[in-house]
Amino acid sequence: MPANVTAEYKAEIIKRMLAPNNESVPSLSKETGLTKSRLYEWRRKELKRLGVGDQSKKKSEKYTSEDKFMIVMETFGMTERELGDYCRSKGLFRESILSWRTACTKANVKASLSSKPDNDDEALKSDLKKAQDAQKALEKELRRKEKALAEMAALAVLRKKAQSIWGEDEEN
Repeated sequence: MPANVTAEYKAEIIKRMLAPNNESVPSLSKETGLTKSRLYEWRRKELKRLGVGDQSKKKSEKYTSEDKFMIVMETFGMTERELGDYCRSKGLFRESILSWRTACTKANVKASLSSKPDNDDEALKSDLKKAQDAQKALEKELRRKEKALAEMAALAVLRKKAQSIWGEDEEN
């Protein structure tokens, strides 16, 4: 295929790459003999000219997170060819599905990390430890005071017994 192609031929190829046909660039490259990079460039320029821009972002906005997750699950075991056919049939881009797959994976990692203690949990554990230590100190002080009180009570009982045996103290 010559390097210079007619405008009509180029328009026909571009039309085949865009919706509703959505023919794949590799298959058109094999059929026409044009390089894939040249075909991708033509498609990119045409989409820009039409004001379509990045369609993957616009397409992904109409799907809920559940829809994206289900699409990721459907396409997980597909080969590249099957994935391409699936994307063409649904009007999606392969890159969108791959980014959704990455997002799902990251969400799973975040969920597993959130089950591990974070800074708030560490602060709560630290506060709990301080409260338990303070409680132990108070219990220890209470036991010491109870022993002292019991000793004073025993001394008072002994004093009464001594007074009853020996009589009243003359000084009082």
